[in-house]
Amino acid sequence: MANFELTREFVDELKLLIENQDNESVSRILEELHPADIAELYEELNIDEAKYIYFLLDDDKAADMIIELDENDRLKFLKALPSEVIARRFIDKMDSDDAADVISEFDTERQQEVLSYIEDVNVAGDIVDLLNYDEDSAGGLMAKELIKVKENWSIPTCLRSMRQQAVNVDEVYYVYVVDNNGVLKGTLSLKKMLLSPVDKHVKDIYYSDVISVGVDATSEEVSNIMTKYDLVALPVVDPVGRLVGRITVDDVMDVMREEAEKDYALASGITGDVESSDSVWLLTRARVPWLLIGLLGGLFGSRVVGSFEGVLDIYPQLAFFMPLIAAMGGNVGIQSSAIVVQSIAAGTMGLDSPFRRLFKEFSVAFLNATVLSVLAFAYNYLIGSPDALTLTVSGAMFSVVIFASVFGALVPLLLNRIKIDPAVATGPFVTTLNDIIGMGIYLTIGTFFYQILV
Repeated sequence: MANFELTREFVDELKLLIENQDNESVSRILEELHPADIAELYEELNIDEAKYIYFLLDDDKAADMIIELDENDRLKFLKALPSEVIARRFIDKMDSDDAADVISEFDTERQQEVLSYIEDVNVAGDIVDLLNYDEDSAGGLMAKELIKVKENWSIPTCLRSMRQQAVNVDEVYYVYVVDNNGVLKGTLSLKKMLLSPVDKHVKDIYYSDVISVGVDATSEEVSNIMTKYDLVALPVVDPVGRLVGRITVDDVMDVMREEAEKDYALASGITGDVESSDSVWLLTRARVPWLLIGLLGGLFGSRVVGSFEGVLDIYPQLAFFMPLIAAMGGNVGIQSSAIVVQSIAAGTMGLDSPFRRLFKEFSVAFLNATVLSVLAFAYNYLIGSPDALTLTVSGAMFSVVIFASVFGALVPLLLNRIKIDPAVATGPFVTTLNDIIGMGIYLTIGTFFYQILV
């Protein structure tokens, strides 16, 4: 299957075929597309065109496509379909975790209606179980489909059961071993099982060293564990250690992408889960809170500068370097906070205590501040600036860089301690405060040097 690139010409051609109800040509095009490509195509179609394409897809491809759709597009599309069609055409063809994700987007009444049309009671029960977990927990991420064997089974019994279970599992990454109570004991190597004599039992050949996670673990913890141990699947256990599901690497990749998008939005001063395709009202509501903070910060900063009005009237050359000091404070603060946020998100803080992390940032800031202040001093000296201005800019540069670095590292550490997303620290919050405090530092140092030297 070749890599697909959506173009306006392709969309216009497809729309024309749909308008002419050329089923054969449209079906031929859809056969060559991956479900993710069809989902991308849906964003360019109206609801009637989307329904037309949907009825030309085979059941498996239709189910895969619906998972790839954006949540808003998916909900809008599914609302136009009867509950029975959703259950029989989509839910029955999905893994339990994907099915739970889709059904969770409906209201309670529609959820019950869709579930009532699922013929397999066990499948419906699995979905109901998953709906009870928080979507950002291991229980909310896991799928019920897996292959498990009991430790007291013989090799022939084990093989027969695995064949039966494999029908409902798309990808077999691990075979899990449990005891008679369903408690996870380890994993079974397929190669070792095939090479073992038929009189052997599972308990004689399985690996007891298995990494698992509890149902209440956060999605971030799951992501860190799978990344650290390079796992493609992670078993999930209940509070007493019974195996209840597994999380696969594709689910974790989705979580990591969503977290990265959310952190990037927060760092950019955007709250809420929004996309460019959302309405003007939603986009405005997501941006206004941080813009208001920036506005208040700017107003407060103007008050700080206004308190030095007399100094600026007498020594107006101080105003020349105010944008430089403000910009350096904001840039340094964002760099420092971004490094700390990245370490927290990736779980790479290691054994570093907050104090050690701050001391490291102070050390880096001291070297950076020294270099920048020396360069600022050399510049002013070479262009013949007054001594007071030269010392003011260099001294303020040194002080602001150190303060902004330490402050930028301190804020995300404090936010993380009180369970607030530290990505907030890399946005306008740190930038605005550094601008205000940087201006105060600069003008205070300027007042001191001008009073002494001029």
